[in-house]
Amino acid sequence: MRIAIVVHGRFYAFDLALALLQRGHVVRVFTNYPGWATEQFGLSRAHVSSFTLHGILSRAAWKLRARAPRLYLEEKLHRLFSAWAAKQLARDTWDIVYPWSGVAEEILTRRAQNTKYLVMRGSTHIRTQAELLAQEQTRTGAPQEQPSAWMIAREEREYARADEIVVLSTFARNSFLERGFDGTRVWNLPLAAPTEQFRPTREIVDARRARILAGEPLRVLYVGALSFRKGMYDFAALARGLDATRIVLRVVGPRSAETEGLWQALGNRVELVSKQAEVDLPQQYAWADVFVFPTIEDGFPLTLAQAQASALPILSTVNCSAPDIVTENETGWLLPIRTADAFVERLRWCDAHRAELGAMVEHIFSGFRLRTYDDVARDFEIICKHAQERPA
Repeated sequence: MRIAIVVHGRFYAFDLALALLQRGHVVRVFTNYPGWATEQFGLSRAHVSSFTLHGILSRAAWKLRARAPRLYLEEKLHRLFSAWAAKQLARDTWDIVYPWSGVAEEILTRRAQNTKYLVMRGSTHIRTQAELLAQEQTRTGAPQEQPSAWMIAREEREYARADEIVVLSTFARNSFLERGFDGTRVWNLPLAAPTEQFRPTREIVDARRARILAGEPLRVLYVGALSFRKGMYDFAALARGLDATRIVLRVVGPRSAETEGLWQALGNRVELVSKQAEVDLPQQYAWADVFVFPTIEDGFPLTLAQAQASALPILSTVNCSAPDIVTENETGWLLPIRTADAFVERLRWCDAHRAELGAMVEHIFSGFRLRTYDDVARDFEIICKHAQERPA
């Protein structure tokens, strides 16, 4: 198949493109990353069309947004990238065009005959996302970054015009079905992590199990944005409910202003580590014994796949891809959102049941088959073929 991937950034697009190329497809990625940057991720410039100016403008606008939100040019930037991509796509013929939501509308209004259009939505239905974030704003008293009315309307037009909608978790797919979408055109495409990068050595796993069995303080890790959307309000609550001599906590990721008061109040109860380059993340996972992810709303947070590839038991909410990759009591545990007490109870259980926890670590490392990007590409092929067979 001839496949065009349209993404205003990176996310998992480069990994998917590489896997599809390896499976023999003709693939081109339309992005705002410069060609030299895509090569750092293994994607040759020969398979990339770059709107580098858009990338520069987007980064500048995002920095400006924090100081002057009214000057953030959301509408112009999304339309600009989508219009550029539509023009580029028209220069060739494609079997499948796969644009990210938010930058798909101009592409969909210039549909080519005999081409199928699959819109990728990385989170829940945009109205579900808006509702969950509005609830979190009420609960925490802190303003939450929420989809604008303009973006909600734009994405809903994109959903309606797409041949298929691709989401990244059962949780996200259900958010579309609950709003009346035909289940035959909403697909779940769980992602993966580069196992060769995140799979730990036997020595790392043995050291983790030795710490656990020796009764050393349990090391609990979170990796991701330090925001209320990602559940940091509840993370702070669980930190207050745990015995610091038995369980130590580390969070890794970019800090948001809304959570600064939490960390100040907790003092040294939580170790704060700034955002790390992906190449440096394996050493953070190697440090840990358990991975915790109390998110309020997510599609497929890649750190979950990274943690599982790193042989870490996962304790997560159900409002993300965790139910798709975590087997209850075998590779981790699943809890409802906004249940800090339940997280505390489960972590205390981990501390009190060291033999079971150590066995879980060994099982994830030795006996659990991890999903790969070849699996993702294979499942994407199935979605594409279904789209091609659907009557016009």
